[in-house]
Amino acid sequence: MSRLLSALLLLALSSTALAEVYTYVDPQGNRVYTDKPHANATRIEVHPSNAISATPVPPPAPARKRAKKQPEHYDMLRILIPEPDASINDASGNMIVTINSDPPLMPNHGYRVLVDGNVVAGPAVSPVFQLKNLDRGTHQLAAEIIDNEETVIERTPAQPFHMHRISLIQKRRNNPCVTADYGVRPECPLADKPEDDE
Repeated sequence: MSRLLSALLLLALSSTALAEVYTYVDPQGNRVYTDKPHANATRIEVHPSNAISATPVPPPAPARKRAKKQPEHYDMLRILIPEPDASINDASGNMIVTINSDPPLMPNHGYRVLVDGNVVAGPAVSPVFQLKNLDRGTHQLAAEIIDNEETVIERTPAQPFHMHRISLIQKRRNNPCVTADYGVRPECPLADKPEDDE
């Protein structure tokens, strides 16, 4: 009986075309539900079921394949010029530094030069740097490769070099001043120019 009742209720709820349902008690005392009129049957009002139109759900977008990030690694980074423990003789304290890397510099990377732990040139894509007015004495030189966020990718060990700056007195001793040199050569100031003999 309960199965018949469940089936009828499901039928009534699932079909909006079903107009009328009747119920009565048969001679055996069983409650009967039917869609056909019957003697002594009572009509049951069946309200239309709620219908919700399903909103179509768009299919998920295919997952993007992430491009594999190339490893930021250099097999070699070194300072070609000057060589370790080199002596630089320059009156103005200037010198050239040349860097080499393998592989060559990658995109968004740059070289820079450090003297005594301080950045003195770069970042730049050129591996050649001109350093100016370095103090006389022994210094530690290093090179780095950095990315555009200034993260150090590679760095060379620090190597010593010796800057020899000839003093003006030494230059004057090596190349004495003549009359035309005064006021022209730094080691020959006008104040030192001898008075002309009358």
